[in-house]
Amino acid sequence: MLISVIIPVYNTASFLKECVGSVLNQDENLEIILINDGSKDDSGAICDKLAKENANIKVLHKQNGGVSSARNAGLELAKGDYIAFIDSDDSIKKGYFTDLLAKIGS
Repeated sequence: MLISVIIPVYNTASFLKECVGSVLNQDENLEIILINDGSKDDSGAICDKLAKENANIKVLHKQNGGVSSARNAGLELAKGDYIAFIDSDDSIKKGYFTDLLAKIGS
């Protein structure tokens, strides 16, 4: 089972590595989709570096259109059985997706 984790990114260079690291720390089979929504800081370069270092990360760079636009762009790329959205200035605890899947009975 594959979970697509869509992370809209806009000017969150100082939080991005921690956010993605917390997702990479999960035990589930994940595809991580980073949508750089026209960031003006180093977020785009950080996205590219993370994708280069991790085969399960995809990056899309687009003009700024807001968080809903970025999430919708991520949905177009997603291949997972389930979809999750995480904000790029947040991080999640280990077991986050395991707990969610247990609650829905998967």
